[in-house]
Amino acid sequence: MILYKNILTISFLLLCLASCSQDKKDKSQVSSTPDINKPFNSQQYLQYDPKKADKKIDDFMKHLHQVANFNGDVLVAKKGKIIYEGAFGWADYPNQHALDINSKFQLASVTKTITSTAILQLMEKGKLKLNQDVRDFFPNFPYEGVTIRLLLTHRSGMMNYVYFVDDVYRAEHRDQRKGITNQQTMDMIAQYKPARFNKPDKSFLYNNSNFMVLGSIIEKVTGMSYAEYVKQNIFTPAGMANTAVYSKAVYDKIPTFVLGHDRNSWKYSVAPNFLDGPVGAYGVYSTVADLFLFDRALRAGRLLKPATQDSAYTDRNPMIRGHFNYGYGWRLFEAPGEKVVYHTGWWHGFRHIFLRDMKNDVTIVLLGNMANGSLLHLDDLFKMTGMPIVRKSAYTGNGETEEDQ
Repeated sequence: MILYKNILTISFLLLCLASCSQDKKDKSQVSSTPDINKPFNSQQYLQYDPKKADKKIDDFMKHLHQVANFNGDVLVAKKGKIIYEGAFGWADYPNQHALDINSKFQLASVTKTITSTAILQLMEKGKLKLNQDVRDFFPNFPYEGVTIRLLLTHRSGMMNYVYFVDDVYRAEHRDQRKGITNQQTMDMIAQYKPARFNKPDKSFLYNNSNFMVLGSIIEKVTGMSYAEYVKQNIFTPAGMANTAVYSKAVYDKIPTFVLGHDRNSWKYSVAPNFLDGPVGAYGVYSTVADLFLFDRALRAGRLLKPATQDSAYTDRNPMIRGHFNYGYGWRLFEAPGEKVVYHTGWWHGFRHIFLRDMKNDVTIVLLGNMANGSLLHLDDLFKMTGMPIVRKSAYTGNGETEEDQ
């Protein structure tokens, strides 16, 4: 009888432990799920007192500006609160206009995070499927087997439209004063059928054509311009009042004061040209604060369901250097118990990095309009915020900066 009672007691204790463990697991799962019924107040996230700026980060940024020649804006936030923001240098050196914290930058490839969000929204709405072929939308597309999923993950094998279009315009002496549209770019690809780099899904090859085609699909599926779709479905819901899409196919003069400067020299200012017409890979102009709101809106489940976001932040290619990968429009850094989703940008004198530490809830945004190597010297900033060092050459070999274009 005693033995029987002991067995019952032990069984009861084990059952309680299992129940408690499951309760903890369930509570953890619930707490990580955003409450979409909670009001999303974008203005509360933008509250910041410069007098309470993180002193160590301020010293670091001043050093980065003075020594590494960083020229741009920066925002650092923890747990949804801005702990530092600042503007360093010139918006337009030839006219001596200084940057301020609300300066709008051409986001370059950081635009890809917005394009992928738009595509995944359309998937959630049943407007498209990730395994659909580009030919479902553009029947004269010259490459077989290129799906939306392969475009999102840079596995399409396509050539780079930037070089292809530039070569055609120069060879045929076309008018470069007006920007080329997405549809015109798609028509040129259909007409000239440029040789692709690889067969679809053979390997990862970072390529702007992937996201230009995705931008074109967004326009085809919605019957709206890319600019209008992302404004209605991403910028407005996230409170991104200072963000817009500016295409040279629409604007003769891009309405922003921030000019890109190339080759680490003020002598090489870069004016937008006809290659700033297609959107999807590039084309979004924004501020550090609005990108922080984009981060908050994603975390709050305002733009995509949590499960869809998880799929976007999942490895879709072989791991690079043990830590780096690419998902659906996001670069990934992974280590045991760590995940940072981020994207870089490099185009026409602009160079940026936008990082979101998913475990520690740290957001870092650096937007620069001087193309140089200053963003390769952020290790101490990462350490100050508790974020892993997100730099390929910190692990093995040299950094691969070409693919950041």
